[in-house]
Amino acid sequence: MSAPTEAWSGRIGFILATVGSAVGIGSIWKFPYEVGANGGGVFLLFYLAGLALVVVPLMLAEFALGRAGRGDAVSSIAALAREAGSARCWAWAGGLGVLTGFLILSFYSVIGGWTIGYAADTFARGLPGTDPQAVRERFGAFLASPWRLAGWHALFMGLTAFIVARGVSRGIETAVKVLMPLLVVLMVLLAGYAAVEGDLRATLSFMLRIDPAFLTAATALDALGLGFFSIGVGLGLMITYAAYSGARISLREVAFASVIADTLISFLAGFAVFPIVFAHGLDPASGPGLVFVTLPLAFARMPFGALAAQAFFVLLFVAALASAISLLELVVAWLVRATGWSRARSAALAGAACFVAGLASVLSFNAWSGWHPLAGVAGFETATFFDLLDWVTSNLMLPVGGLAIALFAGWAAPAGLMARTLGMGASGAGALRFVLRWVAPFGIAAVALATLLAGR
Repeated sequence: MSAPTEAWSGRIGFILATVGSAVGIGSIWKFPYEVGANGGGVFLLFYLAGLALVVVPLMLAEFALGRAGRGDAVSSIAALAREAGSARCWAWAGGLGVLTGFLILSFYSVIGGWTIGYAADTFARGLPGTDPQAVRERFGAFLASPWRLAGWHALFMGLTAFIVARGVSRGIETAVKVLMPLLVVLMVLLAGYAAVEGDLRATLSFMLRIDPAFLTAATALDALGLGFFSIGVGLGLMITYAAYSGARISLREVAFASVIADTLISFLAGFAVFPIVFAHGLDPASGPGLVFVTLPLAFARMPFGALAAQAFFVLLFVAALASAISLLELVVAWLVRATGWSRARSAALAGAACFVAGLASVLSFNAWSGWHPLAGVAGFETATFFDLLDWVTSNLMLPVGGLAIALFAGWAAPAGLMARTLGMGASGAGALRFVLRWVAPFGIAAVALATLLAGR
């Protein structure tokens, strides 16, 4: 199999790109909230167990497929299926990942545009003050203009496409070497600010308490689902990234370093956000509203609040852009191979297509806000197009893709693949294959089923 023309310059760039793909807007509020609201230390133990039993094995499997296949998610799986004499239809697992990544990026770019818009608005006009109604009205006015949202969406997607068009080493790697250190510095500064001005003791109690009442199967499934969705496995993205890695880069080291770094950054985000939330008696469960409504209200009540708010929205933009780059690369890598187009042309066309697809999500917040496509279906009566797209990609397409990749790596990939590409002994490779055959598929299926039964 021929080596790809693109490559990481070294291990650090590969790790930073992998971490950047996992750390997104949700990591800023969802991870620490889920840990705190579901038993603290108990939930964390389940989360770490899920990483060890499902997430890390699946990441290692994707890395192995990419290193051996030397191509995008579709071509790598197809080539390895041919080598093993397995059915060619396995390539659909990679194709599903590319489609899922495209659809996620189409609405993720819209939210990424919000971060630019809010950062610019805060720099230009400051915070709306300490009146909750004024804060809500500013956010409502922001969402009410489809032209404004589409403009920020276009700018965010344009930046993403520009970086990806420059290539792996000159574009993606160069960007993440700036974005990820900047993200960590901003988080450390905000965490220090929050520790001084906020309620650090309440945050520690919220996130790290041990509550035996949460020693349940439901908590374990929630923790496993958080790990699976937050790290970004199941799309085939790690297959694409591993194809760019040199033979001297240890894939096991990259996998473990990436998972540890992502978890630590998510915790750091909690200590940057929740001391402020608790100091002002705000609701930590308010989700996206926490970011765009609740926190601006809290910042307005604090010394140097406008400056802290500006740094916070820049932080959100950096996290969103790092994730968006990886999602677009997943699509562009496939497009370059499938069409023979140049990387620049592929990035421009894929970015334009994502922008156009994202306009439906833009309209979901204003002109189409009253349209509920599944109004007659229980649990989806009030779901907008944006809500449905988010639900379908996260709860159906992503788990199915992850399940397919685990089954292919465990049952249909060439014998000895894990040992050869991951530098494992026979016993270690055998244990990993057992996990991919039985443990990971069961875990993914259990999480997906629990989510579907719980409804929207």
